[in-house]
Amino acid sequence: MQTESTSCSNIAINETKAYKFVQNLLKAAGLSMNGDFPFDMKLLGNGVPELALSKGNLGLGEAYMDGLWESEELDEFFARLLRSGVTEMVSPLSIIYHVLSARFKNRQTKTKAWEVGEKHYDLGNDFYSVMLDERLTYTCGYWKDANNLAEAQNAKLDLICRKLDLKPGMRVLDIGCGWGSFMSYAAENYGVECVGVTISKEQREWAKNKYSHLPVEFRLQDYRDIDERFDNIVSIGMFEHVGRKNHRIYMETVNRCLKDDGLFLLHTIGKNITRTAPDPWVDKYIFPNGDLPSISQIALSIEGLFVAEDLHNFGADYDTTLMAWFQNFEQNWGLFACELGERFHKMWKYYLLSCAGAFRARDIQLWQWVLSKKGVLGGYSRVS
Repeated sequence: MQTESTSCSNIAINETKAYKFVQNLLKAAGLSMNGDFPFDMKLLGNGVPELALSKGNLGLGEAYMDGLWESEELDEFFARLLRSGVTEMVSPLSIIYHVLSARFKNRQTKTKAWEVGEKHYDLGNDFYSVMLDERLTYTCGYWKDANNLAEAQNAKLDLICRKLDLKPGMRVLDIGCGWGSFMSYAAENYGVECVGVTISKEQREWAKNKYSHLPVEFRLQDYRDIDERFDNIVSIGMFEHVGRKNHRIYMETVNRCLKDDGLFLLHTIGKNITRTAPDPWVDKYIFPNGDLPSISQIALSIEGLFVAEDLHNFGADYDTTLMAWFQNFEQNWGLFACELGERFHKMWKYYLLSCAGAFRARDIQLWQWVLSKKGVLGGYSRVS
C-alpha cells in the first residue's frame, strides 16, 4: 500500500479520506492507486482524489493535464473504470449547473453552433492530416475486413454508399461534410453529385482545393438553412453537435430536403441512458456544446417523419479507430510540440484514449440508421 511519505515518483502523497474512498472505487474496478499494472493510476502529486470527487471527469481530466497523475495505458484504465460502473457513485455538486444547462437550455443555437468549428475543427488541417487517413475521415472506421486505418475508413464510406443504394447521377446532401471524405469517395466510385455543409472554415477551404475536379460543392452553412431537394441525404458524425433541443428541427430539415423515395443515413455516436449530461471535460476542452443522443431521443425525433429501415451498431470499431488515431498523433507529435505545448499534448492524449476506453467498455455506441420517408416498398435489405 502507498504510504504518506513515498510514491512512485518520490512525491509525498497524503492518504486523505478522499484518497481512501477513491482507492476503494478503483479496487472495485480492478484498478489500483500506484499499482504495478500499466493500466493503474500513478499519482504524481496531491489532490487528485479530491478533484475527481468534487468535479468528476472535469477534475480528473484537468489533474491529468496538470501532470498530477498518469497511467501507462490510459485507454484500459478508462475501459475498466467505466465497465465497472463505479463512476455512477460519483455525483459532484459542482457540475450541477452544467447538468441543468444541458437539460433545459438550447446550447446549440445558430450562433453557438459555430463554436465547435472554430475551437475544434479549425485546429489546423496540417494537424489532422497526420492523425487521420488520406481523406481526413474524422469518424469511426469499419474494421470488419480491414487491416489498417485507410482500409477501415474506405470500408465505412463504401458501406454507406451501398446502404443508400447510390446510382450515377444522383444528387446527395452531406450534412456536416467535414473535409469531404464521403463526398469525394461517393463521387469517384459511384458517380454521384454532392453538396456538403460544414461550420468549419478550415475544412471547407481544404476540401474545395482538394476536390475541385469533382462534382462536389462545399458550403459554409448551418444545416437549418438548407432548403433544397436531394435524392439521398447522409450525415456522418455531425448529429452529436445538434443537441436535444434541436433534434426535431434537424429531422424536419432532413424530411423537407429529402425526395419522397429517398433514403437518409444517420451515422452518430450515441449513449445508453437518456437522462445523462454531456461529459463536462469533453464539453470544455474538446467539443463545446456537444450532446450525444440516445436511441429513445432519436426515435422520438423521427416520429411521424421517417420509417426506421435499419439500425446498425458497430461501436466497438471506434475503439480500434481511436487507437489508430492516437498512434498517428504520438508518432507525429514532434511536428507540433513547440507550437501547441505539453498541456495540449496531455489534453489530446486524454481525449483520444479516454474515448477509446469508453467505446471498449461499451459505455457509448456508434449507430448507423437508415431512414425512409414512407417506408421502402417490399422492405429494405440490410447491407453489411
